[in-house]
Amino acid sequence: MITMRTPVLLAAGALLLQVSHACRATEEYSFEATSFSTAAASSGDAEPLRLLKTSDDDSGTWVTEEEKIHEYMLKHVHFMDVTETQELEELGASRHAALAKRQSPYPAPSRQSIANPIIARLVQNNVQSTITGLSNIYNRYYRGSYAATSASYVLNAVRSAASSNPAITVRQFTHSFNQPSVIATIPGTSPRRVIVTAHYDSINSASVTGRAPGADDNASGVASILEALRALAAARYAPGNTLEFHFYGGEEGGLLGARDVFNRYAADNVDVLAVLNQDMTGYSTNNVIAVYTDYVDAGLTTYMRRLVPVYTTLGLVTDRCGYGCSDHAAARAAGYPASYVCADTMSDSSPYIHTANDTPRGSFYAHALQHSRLTVGFLVEGSFW
Repeated sequence: MITMRTPVLLAAGALLLQVSHACRATEEYSFEATSFSTAAASSGDAEPLRLLKTSDDDSGTWVTEEEKIHEYMLKHVHFMDVTETQELEELGASRHAALAKRQSPYPAPSRQSIANPIIARLVQNNVQSTITGLSNIYNRYYRGSYAATSASYVLNAVRSAASSNPAITVRQFTHSFNQPSVIATIPGTSPRRVIVTAHYDSINSASVTGRAPGADDNASGVASILEALRALAAARYAPGNTLEFHFYGGEEGGLLGARDVFNRYAADNVDVLAVLNQDMTGYSTNNVIAVYTDYVDAGLTTYMRRLVPVYTTLGLVTDRCGYGCSDHAAARAAGYPASYVCADTMSDSSPYIHTANDTPRGSFYAHALQHSRLTVGFLVEGSFW
């Protein structure tokens, strides 16, 4: 999650422009970076620059990777790295206009008889195993020594979760950095897609090369949607609309993975009905589920508020990030209906994120499993839209 526990949110309110081989197919999507403009190349043979934006109105600033780390990431400045996805907002403009004119609300939740038997297949120990397994990697910084290690871990975990249903495909989506995103697809009778997302990279905000177990941020979110995938695969669930599970790299570097993926989807006119992003699903002192209401689609967010009490046993609260604090901002930039669900409010979120102390805690597992329940309910309901 791109969030900092400081007294004042810098650039608050600004929109960030932002292991089994039983699967039938494993393919790799390559990402071709947009050529840098002349402004993006510094004199001589210095490294290429990165284009960062901190608000909707910001025209952007070209910086080196080192400046990005030390002047933005480590100084708790909220930013979006748009270097390779400068056209994303333009690609999403027509969809934004269509969403603004949309009149039909999402239907009332009505598929409990189908979803509940799948929910009964969810196993808390699997959630615990994923959280501890990812946390055991020294760090999952997207440009660090363990980027490829974390990518391999996630790819193998997704393949394993999907392995009981050979209709499910698992593919990597490569980026300009060495931490590809992973996408699992349960094909439906319709090509329209309902998507759940979580990022798997982690960071230590004191030193990007330091220990960063990232148990809550965001091994917990990965565990929540991964267990939902495993249960749906085990049930051989055959949806109407196609269901996708996105595990992004590079979120802490400016929503890099999610922006790459949604830039491709927007350019290819992929029909996405809804996106549910989950970032930090473990730590909740209030034992609630928080639905966030800014930088999201209003209609889908209202629907998520209706869904929480149907498919979970937790209380519902709402909150605002004040900025595009996670990967839902990338989906929204592409013009797709996006929502964001977290384990708690901003003020009551974990004080340990982005530090070496974001380690697994016993209370995480049951709470993250509630998010798995919500994920299954959302996907089953969405498969009928």
